[in-house]
Amino acid sequence: MLVCSAVADNPPDYELADRMALSTAAEVRAIGHPLRTTILQLLHERAATVTELAAAVERPKSTVAHHVDVLTRNGLLQVVRTRKVRAIEERFYGRTARMFYVAAEPSPAGEELPLDFNDFEVAARESTKAFEQGKLWGFIRHARISEDQASQFWDRIAGLVDEFDQMPRSAETVYGFAIGIYPTDHPTLPTSK
Repeated sequence: MLVCSAVADNPPDYELADRMALSTAAEVRAIGHPLRTTILQLLHERAATVTELAAAVERPKSTVAHHVDVLTRNGLLQVVRTRKVRAIEERFYGRTARMFYVAAEPSPAGEELPLDFNDFEVAARESTKAFEQGKLWGFIRHARISEDQASQFWDRIAGLVDEFDQMPRSAETVYGFAIGIYPTDHPTLPTSK
């Protein structure tokens, strides 16, 4: 797996792999919790301590420590550096990969992987205020294409996600970016005669 070196204009501030396939039920469940997803998103900016994460999400430090532990045990987070603060060693956590995805192949243990959480449900909830303020940009399109074409298109979309993930995090407003491709029952015109 390719490892990327982080620089100031290419967050976060630590080294991590580009992608990681989640191939066990525990790994998929670990990203399925909204608070753990938020923690992972915050760590796109830079490494952080449990104290910093707790302040950012306005949750008790013990709650955040529990979720950080779940992510660490499942290989999604790692300690990227430490520092001494008085007599205590403070740990800075970082992601193990820029992008996590649910593996298409079966789990090595033969277990059935749970469904990943629905990103569009999360985006719909988050975007309501932006919609009401007239600040929601979006498109929906339909095309009759093969599964292979959809897969190739998804690879191109993943490149846009990587680009978005690597943008400098220096502005005041946090923007969401939701994108997907999925089969539908959208109507089609009959074949012309």
